[in-house]
Amino acid sequence: MNVPLWVWAATIGAMVLILVIDLAIVDHPWSKKSGPKEFGIRQAAWWAAFYVGIAILFGFGVMYFGGSTAGAEYFAGFITEKSLSIDNLFVFYLLMGSFAVPKKYQHEVLLVGIVIALVMRGIFIVLGAQVINAWSEVFYLFGAFLIYTGYKIVRDHVKGDEHQTDYTQNPAVKMVGRFFPVTKDYHGAHMFVRLDNRLHVTPMLMVIVAIGVIDLVFAVDSIPAIFGLTQDAYIVFTANAFALLGLRQLYFLLAGLMDRLAYISWGLSAIMLFIGVKMILHALHENGVHVIDIGIGASLTVIIGVMTITIVGSLVKSRVDDRRRDEVEAGRERDTTGDRS
Repeated sequence: MNVPLWVWAATIGAMVLILVIDLAIVDHPWSKKSGPKEFGIRQAAWWAAFYVGIAILFGFGVMYFGGSTAGAEYFAGFITEKSLSIDNLFVFYLLMGSFAVPKKYQHEVLLVGIVIALVMRGIFIVLGAQVINAWSEVFYLFGAFLIYTGYKIVRDHVKGDEHQTDYTQNPAVKMVGRFFPVTKDYHGAHMFVRLDNRLHVTPMLMVIVAIGVIDLVFAVDSIPAIFGLTQDAYIVFTANAFALLGLRQLYFLLAGLMDRLAYISWGLSAIMLFIGVKMILHALHENGVHVIDIGIGASLTVIIGVMTITIVGSLVKSRVDDRRRDEVEAGRERDTTGDRS
C-alpha cells in the first residue's frame, strides 16, 4: 500500500494514545492512595477482548482502503504475531517467576516490556525493509533462519530447556550487577533507591533489563516471519503493534493456562517451517525458477488451521489429563479406605 506520512503519524499517535488511556484507566497513576493492585481475570478478559476487537476493526479498515490482498496480509501477519506472542508470554511467565516479581507489579513490568518491544520491532522493520529492497536474495537467508527457528522451538520443547532457563543469570543482567549493588527486596516499583548514602538498583530494574534482552530476541524471530507474508512496511508494523497491544492483559488471562497449552510449541514450529519454505519458494519464483508461489490466501488458511488445531488439541489433552488425574486420586482414596476397613 502507498501510505502517506500523515497516516503513519496518525497511526503511531493513536497507538500511543491507546497506551496512555490503558495506563490511566488500568493503573490509576494519579491515585497515590490506592497504589498498585493485582490484575483480575475479569478485568484482563475485557481488556484483551477490547484490543483484539480494535485489531480486527483496523484489519477491516486496511481491507477497505487497501484492498482484499492487503487485508489478508494484515490478518495473516496479525495472527502469526499474536501466536508468537503467546509463546513470548510463556517466557515472560518464567521470567516473572525467576525474579519473584510481586503480582501487583507485574503489569507495570509488562507495560515497559511492550514499549521496548514496539521500539525494537520498529527499528527491525525499517532495517528489514531496507535490506529487502537492496538485496532480494535475503529471502533465502530469512527462510533458512525460520526453518531453523521452527526446529529449535521443538528441540527446546522436547528437551525442556525453556523450563530450565535461569533468567537471573542473563549476561546483561549480570553486567548491571557489576556496576551497581542490587537490593534483595523490591522497593515498590522503583528501579533505583539510595541506601546508606549509596545508589542501589532494585530487582525491578533487573527484570526490565531481562525483558529488554528477550524482546530483542523475539524481534529477531518475528520480523523475518511477517516479512515472509508481506513486504508492506505499514502492514508489518501495524500487525506487530496490534499483536503487542493488550499483551499484558493477555498475560494475566492466560497465566493459569500456560501449562495447559501443551502443543503450542509444535504449532508455532509448524508455522515457522511453513513461512520459511514459503519465503524460499518465493525467492526461487522471483529468480525465474518454476516453483509454486504460495499465495496469501493459502498462508492465512494454513496459519489459522494450525493454531486452531494446536489450541483445541492442547485443551483436549489438558481435559483428558485432568480426568486421568482425578481417576488416579479417586483410586488412591478407595485403596486407603479399604486398608483402614
